[in-house]
Amino acid sequence: MKKKTSFSTKGSSADLGPLSISRMLPNRYADKVGPFVFLDYVAPAIKETITKNGMGAHPHRGISTLTYILQGEVEHFDSAGNTGEIHSGGAQWMKAGNGIIHDENFNYDSQTDSKYIQGFQFWINLPAKNKAEKPAHIAIQANEVPEKVLSNEDGWIKVIVGNYQGLSSIIPTYSEQFLYHIHLEAGKQFSLKMEDKIEVAAFLPTQNAVLNDTEFQKGEFVEFDREAGEIELKNTSDVAIDILLFGGEEYTEPVVAEGPFVMNTQGEIADAYRDFYAGKYGKIK
Repeated sequence: MKKKTSFSTKGSSADLGPLSISRMLPNRYADKVGPFVFLDYVAPAIKETITKNGMGAHPHRGISTLTYILQGEVEHFDSAGNTGEIHSGGAQWMKAGNGIIHDENFNYDSQTDSKYIQGFQFWINLPAKNKAEKPAHIAIQANEVPEKVLSNEDGWIKVIVGNYQGLSSIIPTYSEQFLYHIHLEAGKQFSLKMEDKIEVAAFLPTQNAVLNDTEFQKGEFVEFDREAGEIELKNTSDVAIDILLFGGEEYTEPVVAEGPFVMNTQGEIADAYRDFYAGKYGKIK
């Protein structure tokens, strides 16, 4: 049986210099999907200049951040001394844990001739027991992302987070969760099954797609119900399309989000701000 859709939305958009950013999660219908509490999409754009001094250092606590870029180059640096640089198709994961300050440069990919940039940033909520752990960071290049070619030359699936049919991402997980990038060639389709009580959403970055017999528009965020069932993805166009599919088991602990912090109580939010202003998150050197 195919899963039913709960809602779809195009989120809210804002411009940041040459970048057009769409806030897909949280939205007016949902605050989270599994442990995912935030999704910003940087739509395809041409970036003519190189940013060298960061886009704005800021703190985090209680979450992991995940940057996944389709096109471009991202340099990471933080107050724990971690650095890393990824190129088109790569991902950066940072566990904020008990508090960190980080910054990024998002530029066109110096390893290609293209000046296009396009990417995503997710926040993944940590269980309460892991929110007080030390920060950590992992940079993954495109060739390190597990990938499976679909049968009949239908396309491919990349496992950014979690597992799929023997493929396992090296990004740590603290609950059942997944993030898949599915690429479908023109006229092709792909199906996968979801277990009961798993929260799952799809995002269509650049092209329309048919999800469980309903066509959705590019730029739409689509959430499915929590019943066990199949998700069928169809590409009825004459060009290849990309779909992000993500979610996991429900996050059942209280969620209190304020600014860059996601904790379990309002008191913990106050502590997060207090420690930040006291300088306990360190400085980026």
